[in-house]
Amino acid sequence: MLAIRLQRNGRSHYPTYRIIVQEAQRHPLSGRVVAEVGHYNPHTKTTTLDKESVEKYLNNGAQPSTRVVRILKAEKIALPKWVKEADKKQAKAKHADKLRKNQPKEEPAEEAPAEAAEAPAAE
Repeated sequence: MLAIRLQRNGRSHYPTYRIIVQEAQRHPLSGRVVAEVGHYNPHTKTTTLDKESVEKYLNNGAQPSTRVVRILKAEKIALPKWVKEADKKQAKAKHADKLRKNQPKEEPAEEAPAEAAEAPAAE
């Protein structure tokens, strides 16, 4: 089975990616690539794709990775119905009961004790 995935390039701390078609069992850095169909630079958000070849591989059953699905949607490439789309992750707090917004609100200090303190001083 073929996969469309990202292959990291670029220098340290400044990655750029190739969008490649590869056997799904292989590691992206193995060097055994079926085709290179585009580039993606996350810093400038620029993407170059060979849309015809991407559509050809998608129609022949290549499964894109979740990140590549997002890139293809941004480039307005029609995806087949069988393509798996990742659900949006919902961030959950580990200790939600300890959050300040979930604590009971403290009532403001009333002025009654201050008046009581003044009364004995007047005597």
